[in-house]
Amino acid sequence: MSFGTKPGDDEVLYLPLGGTGEIGMNLNLYGHKGKWLMVDLGISFADHRLPGVDVIMPDPDFIEQQSENLVGLVLTHAHEDHIGAVPHLWPFLRCPIYATPFTRTMVYHKLVEHGLENDVEINVIPVGGRFEVGPFDIELLSMTHSIPEPASLAIRTAVGTVFHSGDWKFDPDPLVGADYDESGLKALGEEGVLAMISDSTNVMSEREAGSEATVREGLTDVIAGCTGRVAVTCFASNVARVESVIRAAEACDRRVLLMGRSMHRIYQAARDNGYLENMPPLASEEEFEYLSPDQVVILCTGSQGEPRSATARLSRNEFRSVWLDEGDTVVFSSRVIPGNETAVYSLQNNFSKIGVEVITDREAPVHVSGHPSRDEVMALYDMIKPAIAVPTHGEARHLREHAKVAALSGTSQQIIAGNGDLIRFTKTGKAEKIDSITAGTLAVESGRLVETGSAILKDRQKMSFNGAATVTVVLDEAGDLLDTPMLSLRGLIEIDEEFDIFEEAVDAVKDALKRLRKGERQKDSLIEETARIAVRRYFNKVFNKKPVTDVHVVRIAEEG
Repeated sequence: MSFGTKPGDDEVLYLPLGGTGEIGMNLNLYGHKGKWLMVDLGISFADHRLPGVDVIMPDPDFIEQQSENLVGLVLTHAHEDHIGAVPHLWPFLRCPIYATPFTRTMVYHKLVEHGLENDVEINVIPVGGRFEVGPFDIELLSMTHSIPEPASLAIRTAVGTVFHSGDWKFDPDPLVGADYDESGLKALGEEGVLAMISDSTNVMSEREAGSEATVREGLTDVIAGCTGRVAVTCFASNVARVESVIRAAEACDRRVLLMGRSMHRIYQAARDNGYLENMPPLASEEEFEYLSPDQVVILCTGSQGEPRSATARLSRNEFRSVWLDEGDTVVFSSRVIPGNETAVYSLQNNFSKIGVEVITDREAPVHVSGHPSRDEVMALYDMIKPAIAVPTHGEARHLREHAKVAALSGTSQQIIAGNGDLIRFTKTGKAEKIDSITAGTLAVESGRLVETGSAILKDRQKMSFNGAATVTVVLDEAGDLLDTPMLSLRGLIEIDEEFDIFEEAVDAVKDALKRLRKGERQKDSLIEETARIAVRRYFNKVFNKKPVTDVHVVRIAEEG
């Protein structure tokens, strides 16, 4: 399918460009009657494979090339993997945004930081609201998740209704925000649903995800058993968890100190939207040193081991007036996102080294997932009764397991797709993959967007694994060496301890250049390539490394 091809009147096209076959950076497109609707626009966090990069996101090139046909962007909720790319990518799309009040607040703050608050049209739709955009009739159905106002979408078209779940679970006691709309979900199922595109993240788990009410009780019990200071780290966006920590601290006659910019921002955003009402007064950093250890709870960001987060800085004792000592406790009220294990365990070990006790959900009921278990997924299928199931928001193993659950629920067709797979739905109740679109990724690099496969990042990857070398060769006009080549190395040897290797590498360059014929020495490009190959071959032989190598050729003209 070319960039210019428009969706037909007798079909609904579904194209995931992010978040299918992976966890994070969600971007979904629905096409109908020549127009496209985008659902979510999120980020993910880079790992060691992209050194120097913190944030990555889907490449929207497919829809950017036909942005005049993009009627809107609907955001299901305010998690970073669903809204984080908006300020970076909206300038390429320039379409209206539709969001619930809390999600709108979170997005607006991001737009302010990027100077876009006066450019973007954000339409606020209440949970349970219904609106039309282009050929799409959209209803927001209330769900429960680890953030206020998560919504599933009923996308009605002339071909049929597509149900897009977003992130969700069935929390019997969510504590903050509305309950899930069970009657609305069942009514939609009775109305008839052509296809369901739904969350697969926790489908491998047999147990129900659990309720926030259980976590609040667990946190209260843990804090009550501590005699020293307590720090709790969690996702700031989990407003119910923030309230749970504050209420648990209140029950134990402790005051809460918020640490981390995002924690303060989301606390205020929740208050602005009618959440976190009647909270006890928070403690300030100035008050911290006057409170006894059994009077304080520090609530901070950084549960995933982010090196610049409040939790990481607390482990390194980098705050002037807030600290933890031996005998204090830190509670990780979150799960470890796949890929973050090393950073999280390193952070936990740092606390242990200074005598701070570490408590996770393995030791106490201090966290529940925000995503549905296998049984909850099956229960949703029983309500929605779709003809077609397309698992999303999960890695390959999650998608396959989700497809099995859909089959067991009686769904007649399951399609396991990946990012870039273009799927067609028709009134017949059948679906098929009709094309494959390149689904690339972009990285935020020094304030700009670059493709993750760009030469910049490829060179950095090579340098991080193979080191780097710079060679300067000084020649006369005839091409003869006027001095020993100068060699600078990074990430390859310890000069003081391995100087003989350094000298051998320099000799390898000299020998390679001497073997060139007189005419060849007149060509700077050939000199550069010869020296580069000599360095790479030498270090490949000695260390099995091929350093990124730059060569500078300097020619000195004879006087007179």
